[in-house]
Amino acid sequence: MLPLRPAINQSDYSINLASPDDPSEELTLPLTVVAMALCDDILLCNFPKCRTKLSGFAWVTACSHVFCDQHGSGEFSRSPAICPACSSALSGKLDIVRTELSPSEEYKAMVLAGLRPDVVLDISARALAFWSYQVHQEHMYQEYSLSRAEAQLKQMDKVLTQQNQSRELELNGIRGEITSMKKVMEDYKRKYSEVSERLMERNRQYQKLQGLYDSLRLRNMVVGVGDRDVLPQPVHHDFNTGVARQGTPQRSPQFLSVGHEGDSRFFSCLEAEGAKTFFQFSSPAKERGRPFMKKH
Repeated sequence: MLPLRPAINQSDYSINLASPDDPSEELTLPLTVVAMALCDDILLCNFPKCRTKLSGFAWVTACSHVFCDQHGSGEFSRSPAICPACSSALSGKLDIVRTELSPSEEYKAMVLAGLRPDVVLDISARALAFWSYQVHQEHMYQEYSLSRAEAQLKQMDKVLTQQNQSRELELNGIRGEITSMKKVMEDYKRKYSEVSERLMERNRQYQKLQGLYDSLRLRNMVVGVGDRDVLPQPVHHDFNTGVARQGTPQRSPQFLSVGHEGDSRFFSCLEAEGAKTFFQFSSPAKERGRPFMKKH
């Protein structure tokens, strides 16, 4: 798209430029005002992947695009030359110009020398129109980038809000599970405490019964030994007098008078079969049935 050709008003040296808000409208501004308003802007390379600030030399096209020296030299060395920005064919001799952005004072003094004032103003107006178009395009590109960034930001904010809501639901579910697990843990602690108390009570009852059992067993052993202290002696027949005499009762050995260690050894021998073997005595009835003298 070519910029509007500025109309030169030689009376007040004003220029008609396209309005940035509406390209169909024109704005009439003095040349000095336009030059001062645009001098703060810096042109950028119109190559899509470059967009670096221009310095030194630049390539300017008839379709009002400008490129850095690197991309301009690479793109316009082919034939036919095509604009990388708008794909316009650049077949004219002056459709592509390599220009110096910071010309010397000698160049500035001689480039327009000898030209009529209206030609000089026409050239200046065209140059300002080119600069204004570049600045306007750059502003439009920045606004487009800003709107695109805002749209992406809104989309990301929407996605972030959805993710936050999803995470909040997950957190609420996890909090509910934690609360239920705490209740279960408290229940288990209570049950464990009750079981521990019952177990301790059973242990105390077991210890008490064990003590009673040991004391009863010890008392039974002592009573059994006391009953066997006095043993009946067999009756001896005196063949001379024919009178049966009963022997004097004799006490069994005093097993309980040997002290604490002796008591423990004594009662240890009474366990199981040892007690039966230790207290086996001959029955008097069996002794009566046996003949005292053998017949020859």
